[in-house]
Amino acid sequence: MSTSKLRTDLDIVASWVGKGCRVLDLGCGDGLLLRHLFDSRQATGYGLEIDPEKITQSIANGVNVIQSDLDQGLSDFDDQVFDQVIMTQTLQAVQRPRELLLEMVRVGREGIVTFPNFAYYRLRAHLALRGRMPMSGALSYGWYETPNIHLCTIRDFEILCEDLGIRILERRVLSHNYQQSFAGNLLPNLLGEIALYRFCQS
Repeated sequence: MSTSKLRTDLDIVASWVGKGCRVLDLGCGDGLLLRHLFDSRQATGYGLEIDPEKITQSIANGVNVIQSDLDQGLSDFDDQVFDQVIMTQTLQAVQRPRELLLEMVRVGREGIVTFPNFAYYRLRAHLALRGRMPMSGALSYGWYETPNIHLCTIRDFEILCEDLGIRILERRVLSHNYQQSFAGNLLPNLLGEIALYRFCQS
C-alpha cells in the first residue's frame, strides 16, 4: 500500500526510525505514519488510539491499532519490548506527560516526541500585544475548546528530561511552515514553532 508524502515533521520522525524496528505509535491518529514506516523502513508494531473514527481509519490503512487511553499509562507492555516509541503532537494533550515520558523509555529503547513550542516568538507577540491566548498552525484551537492542557516550551521539555534522567539524542525545530532554518537552530526556544526530540533513558 503506498502512502502520500509526509509532512516535514513526520518525515524527520520517520528518518529517525531504524530499518526493521519494532515501533509503538502513541496517539497514532489515522495510522499514516505507521503505514509509511511499515512500507519504507520495514518496521513492525502497533498504534494506540482512543478516537473510534481514527481507529477505523488506521485499520483501513492496514495498521494494527489498539483502542487505549494514554492517560492510563502503558502497563500492558513489558520493559524494552519496542525499539522506538513515538508520540507526535500529543504530549501537550495528556494529563500526566511526565509519567508518560518515563513509560516511553521503559517500554522502548528510544522515544520520539513532537510538540508545539509555546515560547515561539509569534505566540509571545500575540499574547503581549493582544492580551489573548495565542493561536497558530500548531495550536489551532480556541482556549475554550482546546485539547491541549499542558503546553510547554523547548526549555521546559529539556529541563524535564534532565530531571527524569532522560538523555536527549537529537533535537530539530521547525518554523510555522514546517521549515528548518539556521536561525531556528541557533535560537530554538524563540524561533521554533514545532519541536522534535529523539531520546533514551540515561
